[in-house]
Amino acid sequence: MANLDLSALTGDYTIDTAHSTIGFTVRHAMVTNVKGKFLDFSGSLHLDGSDPSASTASIDVKMESIDTGSADRDGHLKSADFFKAEEFPTMTFRSTSAESLGGDDYRITGDLTILGTTKPLTIDLEFNGAAKDPFGNERVGFEGKAELLRSEWGLTWNAALETGGVLVSDKIKLNFDISAIRNA
Repeated sequence: MANLDLSALTGDYTIDTAHSTIGFTVRHAMVTNVKGKFLDFSGSLHLDGSDPSASTASIDVKMESIDTGSADRDGHLKSADFFKAEEFPTMTFRSTSAESLGGDDYRITGDLTILGTTKPLTIDLEFNGAAKDPFGNERVGFEGKAELLRSEWGLTWNAALETGGVLVSDKIKLNFDISAIRNA
C-alpha cells in the first residue's frame, strides 16, 4: 500500500457485515480447537489517514448470534453458564486509542464489555487496502487479532477432565476480517 495516500481515506465508515467476520478460537478438551463466529453485529470506524491516533472504532455484537456449527454448544454458550444472552444481549467494543506500528500495521485499544464487565482489549490490525467496488462504494479492509482470558470478564464455567486439565481453555483468540464502506 506504499503508493496509497492514506490521508485520502480520512472519513467515517460503516462495517459491511455481509463481507466481515468477527470470529474466535478456543481450545476444547485440551486437544483441539473449536472455532466460531458471531452472525449479527454492527459497527463504525472513523479513520484519520493523516493522524492514525485520531482514528476510532465502535462495534456491537448480538450474543444470540453465536455460531460454532453445533446448535447444542451454541445453546450452552448463550445460557447462564457462559454469556447469559437474555440478560446481557450485547457485547461492545469502544476504542480508546489507536496507533500506527509502521507499514500496514496498526494497534487499537479499547473497552470490551461482556456480561456487564468492561476491561481493556488491544487488537493488532493489518490494513489490507482500499478500493472502489463495482457499485461505487469506497471500501477499506483490515484483518485483526487479539487474545483475552475469558475469566477476566466473569466467564468461568468449566469442567475438569479425567486426564487432567479442563474442557474449555481460559484463553480465547479473537480474529477479525473487516470490510467497511465510507459513509455518503
